[in-house]
Amino acid sequence: MLKITGYPDRYSAAPGETIAFKVSLEEDDCFEARLVRVVHGDANPEGPGLKFRHIPSKADGRHPGFTQKMDAGSYMTVPGFPALDTAFTFYTMIWPTLVRRDDQTILSQWDDKTQSGIHIGLKAGGYVTVTLGGPGGVRQAVAPKAMVERQWYALTVAIDPASGAVHIDHSPLIAYAMSDDRVSEQVTLARAGSASGLMLAGTPMADGTVGRHFDGKLDSPILIRGTHPAGLQDKLMRTPRDIELGRLLLAHWEFSQKIDTGETVDTGPYRHHGTLGNLPTRGMKGWNWTGEDHSWARKPEHYGAIHFHSDDLYDAGWDTSVEIALPDDLPSGPYALHVSCGESDIDATREDYISFFVTPPRDPAKRGKRPKLCFLAPTCSYIAYANHAEHITARGVEILMNRMVHFGHSDLWMYDHPELGGSLYDTHADGSGVAYSSRLRPVLNFKAQYHSWLGGHGSAVYQYNADTHLFDWLEEKGFDYDVITDEDLHVGGFALIEPYDVIMTGTHPEYHSTAMWDAMKAWIDRGGRLMYMGGNGWYWRVAFSDHWPGAMELRRAEDGIRPWIAEPGEYYHSFNGEYGGLWRRLGRAPNVMAGVGFIAQGFDFSSYYRRAPDADNPRARFIFEGVPDEIIGDFGLVGGGAAGIELDCITTDLGSPTNMLRLASSEGHSGMMLLVNEEFGPVPPNLGGDQNDRVRADLAFGETAAGGALFATSSIAWCGSLSHNGYANNVSRITENVLRRFLDPAPFPTSPDTDGAHP
Repeated sequence: MLKITGYPDRYSAAPGETIAFKVSLEEDDCFEARLVRVVHGDANPEGPGLKFRHIPSKADGRHPGFTQKMDAGSYMTVPGFPALDTAFTFYTMIWPTLVRRDDQTILSQWDDKTQSGIHIGLKAGGYVTVTLGGPGGVRQAVAPKAMVERQWYALTVAIDPASGAVHIDHSPLIAYAMSDDRVSEQVTLARAGSASGLMLAGTPMADGTVGRHFDGKLDSPILIRGTHPAGLQDKLMRTPRDIELGRLLLAHWEFSQKIDTGETVDTGPYRHHGTLGNLPTRGMKGWNWTGEDHSWARKPEHYGAIHFHSDDLYDAGWDTSVEIALPDDLPSGPYALHVSCGESDIDATREDYISFFVTPPRDPAKRGKRPKLCFLAPTCSYIAYANHAEHITARGVEILMNRMVHFGHSDLWMYDHPELGGSLYDTHADGSGVAYSSRLRPVLNFKAQYHSWLGGHGSAVYQYNADTHLFDWLEEKGFDYDVITDEDLHVGGFALIEPYDVIMTGTHPEYHSTAMWDAMKAWIDRGGRLMYMGGNGWYWRVAFSDHWPGAMELRRAEDGIRPWIAEPGEYYHSFNGEYGGLWRRLGRAPNVMAGVGFIAQGFDFSSYYRRAPDADNPRARFIFEGVPDEIIGDFGLVGGGAAGIELDCITTDLGSPTNMLRLASSEGHSGMMLLVNEEFGPVPPNLGGDQNDRVRADLAFGETAAGGALFATSSIAWCGSLSHNGYANNVSRITENVLRRFLDPAPFPTSPDTDGAHP
């Protein structure tokens, strides 16, 4: 399996900056490292093969290493919270989601080394437990009736640590006929020992980690002096709060406040504010949500729930193994730290390429003369698909792929290490969708050599490794270029890309924040030349947060290809309050940006394009110079053709400019190349490419009003055809023709009176 892996502390760094790499070994106690420029990461022998260029650095050589662990599971911690050594009552609204898991924590003030303190939790089956540990040993009380998954309960636990008296009460907020889930149980346990600090949804373990995590939602947790009956929550949560009870208040964490942060606000008199660990999901509808408003920003009091998961992961927190101070003259481009701990064989992979990008210098004064071409690295898509394990966890994947799915060492290691955290395509252990993805962890599919189950026949590459086909072609053809990542664009905005005449996308630029969308549209409207080198671009809206750097959020709202669907009322991003979902549903269809938009997907075979009448338009003369062929791209490393995986087409109803030329369209797709679901209401009988003529990729071109232009390949597989026949083929020639003309500063015509020809 995988014997070495790691991750960088960032995905982009500028010359002069230091980038840190975190490496973990499963065997041996040291590893070799060297810095390389990534040229071609596809090992398919039918193509150019692996290409890396060694860049000598101080990182070269042998380094000590060890196995580094990950501590998954979200929680809330309140450091320094006083010991609960006198009688108190704990109230909370609770919505459990994985009651089959044993030994979950609701609240803990526990010293694992001495086995002393107080623990309120759930045992397998959904039974509330209270555990007291002290001089008399460890004793546990168990409620006689279980909670039902995904039902709201009012939970009351009253404890006198000195006497060991415990009272447990939980009542469902919705009563059902012939069903009685209410519990009222009173027992006496041994005297509790003291412990300080406090956690919700997790327990501090003796080894320094956090364990015994809770799966589910908690809302409005309250601690109050003395033992009190159930039913007082209403008075405590009411505004203004009951005066007499308010005097007894120890803490009241109102999760409806500061939803866009990692803080939890205690509105009690002692201000014991909490901190969230491992990024539990916020902006969640609470016990009192009525449906009258679906935005937490407009009705925060209805969104006082936090959804904790036992498999949440924000930051793996690994120690740094290697640091590299990037030379001031290091060219922008794709790079990796190549690490190895021996020779790979059929049983184990003992090398890894820890990928990152070098951007231009941050300081404009230090940039000097820059290329006019920029590659926009789709790191939002890389993060969205980070450790995509749907092929491991979902049934029927082979049917969707129309082929057997290949499992490599990385896939097997991912299966054995669920603590890696999932992608935005996966679900948590409790079945809820993964709404956050972080780059602060090993990402096994963001690297050269990785074979993806989504990559089709042939090379089976997807995302980053598919983009290396374009890196290789640009180098082979001698084009100098800078790299800007999605996150760079999100932070830097229009000013960051303003100096470039041409921007080339990666093969799958699917995810964009509002800041990214606005910056790119402004650049196009100013006269930029966009070469859209993939498919399914500008599809989902995502959000970033200053409070959780390195993390990205997605709410899968309303329509689109969705492996999971956000709950009603939970369509708004917690990071910024923006409505999530498809850009198309926000009035910004990708057609407005790139001239084309998503129409179909299929993961078996790729097909070819057939020349269309618009190819003979004088405006397109430069595109087809030296390309008389009627059939384009009936070859390629990705599925055997240039049109495959995911396809886009011209649709003027969705905003494709009316002057877009349909130069060629794909055909000959299989019945598994399926029309995307936002394109129909009732399910039609002919969704596949073997029956539906709307299933096609449109090779497209059009000028913009400011003298710029758009060129769209409309296929993820296009770049996989660039290297065919030693780079001498019609896909390569068309791409080169377009790029050379786009780099020509002469403006494109804006009047229909000119034919667009340029000498």
